[in-house]
Amino acid sequence: MTHEDYHRALDAAIREYEALGEQRRDIDKRLGELAQSIGTLMRLLGRTPTVPLGLTDACRLVLRGGVPMTAVDVRDRLLHIGFDLSAYSNDLAVIHTVLKRLNEAGEVRLLPRAEGKHAYLYVQPVRATAIGPEVAEYMRHHGAFHTGRRRKKR
Repeated sequence: MTHEDYHRALDAAIREYEALGEQRRDIDKRLGELAQSIGTLMRLLGRTPTVPLGLTDACRLVLRGGVPMTAVDVRDRLLHIGFDLSAYSNDLAVIHTVLKRLNEAGEVRLLPRAEGKHAYLYVQPVRATAIGPEVAEYMRHHGAFHTGRRRKKR
């Protein structure tokens, strides 16, 4: 194999990796929507909805709707989809802690509000790249790593 073959293989691998990351984000969003629909439909049928998730994942799930939410909004949505908060003596304190950690991890963004009730907005995950965003961007624009010569265009 030549350098040119390796560059083409690397470019193809990067494109596929990014495409799969995009598909994962779409699937995660759809799973969140379906979990909320299931919870609503179960309630309409008189059943008690249950969500088999930990609190952090359940918070992520309700925040993925793309609408800024306060801790109270998150709690109400969790209850609506059937998440059991009865294990927590102070459910809002626990939710505040989870939201703070998600903010520190860069998964949500804190939106300060004048009335003091801060809202949180879900942040789409960064693009998945196999070798770092700068290198992948360079590969997309130049077609090859800089080796002192440019790759021939077909």
